[in-house]
Amino acid sequence: MNNYISEKKLYLFLAIVAIESLAANFAHPITPTLIKNLQLPDYMFGVAFAGMAFTNFLFSPFWAKMVNRISSRKTLLICCCGYGVGQIMFMLAQEQGTILMARFTSGFFVGGIMVSFLTYVINKGNPEIRGKHLALNATCTTVFGAFGYLIGGFIGVISIPFTFMLQAGTLILSGVMFYFLLEDDKQPQKDTFKFVRDANPFKAFSDSRQFMNKLFVILFLIVFITSLASTAYDQCFNYYIKDAFDFNSSYNGTLKAVVGFISLLANTTICLWILRNTDVRKSLMYIFLGASTCLFMIFLFDDILPFILVNIIFFAFNAMYIPLVQDLCAKNSNNENSSMVMGFYNAMKSLGMIVGALFAGFIYALGAKLSFLFAGIFFGCALVLMAMYRRKQNEKELTQKN
Repeated sequence: MNNYISEKKLYLFLAIVAIESLAANFAHPITPTLIKNLQLPDYMFGVAFAGMAFTNFLFSPFWAKMVNRISSRKTLLICCCGYGVGQIMFMLAQEQGTILMARFTSGFFVGGIMVSFLTYVINKGNPEIRGKHLALNATCTTVFGAFGYLIGGFIGVISIPFTFMLQAGTLILSGVMFYFLLEDDKQPQKDTFKFVRDANPFKAFSDSRQFMNKLFVILFLIVFITSLASTAYDQCFNYYIKDAFDFNSSYNGTLKAVVGFISLLANTTICLWILRNTDVRKSLMYIFLGASTCLFMIFLFDDILPFILVNIIFFAFNAMYIPLVQDLCAKNSNNENSSMVMGFYNAMKSLGMIVGALFAGFIYALGAKLSFLFAGIFFGCALVLMAMYRRKQNEKELTQKN
């Protein structure tokens, strides 16, 4: 007898994920305006995001352990409320040091949210359709995150402080909903909790030796380099359209809403078809090739119309690869190590976000569009790594058959 939740209950979970994803993105379109208003250096848009990604990276394996000990629903309550507090700190910050402290705080709790999302789907969803559920989860976070951009962009034109307050309140509300509406997925523990040991993020990283192998090393390199590419692109895009075209936050939000529609269409049609009917590894190679090609074209275009049109095509490729890579990670894990695998996945994704944000922030001074060029190169590297992964996995499967 299994303890998997019904499709109806899983959709309830995804509905709350959608609410949290909306709120998590309210502040992103107003961040460039906030940095400009405070007269901070241009590189701060990358540094601020990297600060959040740093603690996300550092503590994702820790939260993976905590999910098993206290359950996803309790972790989500703690982390959504903590994220809300971090955003209030961001609202009150006036200089670089206090902004970084606020970003560190938010990133610490965001790591727990993202790990809990993935772990709950794996622990409570039927493994026979796990790929579909991971795709739907990624779709919710991407699509409703884009609509969060839209809402935050328009509200930010009226009042930046109110945008932050609305964000914090909605995050806390979603945490309460997660706690009261989700089922428990706490795992039996062989040892007792010791704060000094279990709160040590480096100990959590060292525990990855329990599941790490050559295939996972390549897969996590792909997670890192694609996250680096996506973040470098995204951070540059948000700031570039403000700096080069003088778009206000409402335009930024509108463009992200377009991203949401494209992501919804791509992930609920093409992505699900790929999961059901193709070799995901081979399909990912074509997706990385398409993303890389689009980014090289974006680098070459200066006029607004072709620039926006090619970006729209890139959005589809950028949305599809995430659930497919998550599916590969989940397929290579088991019930005993699934939370640690997804925790390490989120850590590598966050590490890519750190490097990508810093890269975009500091290289902007050398050339406003250089991040697009290098993001294209990084996706090309991901294509090569995926070809290596596919070859090694095929060799492993052939050896097991013989």
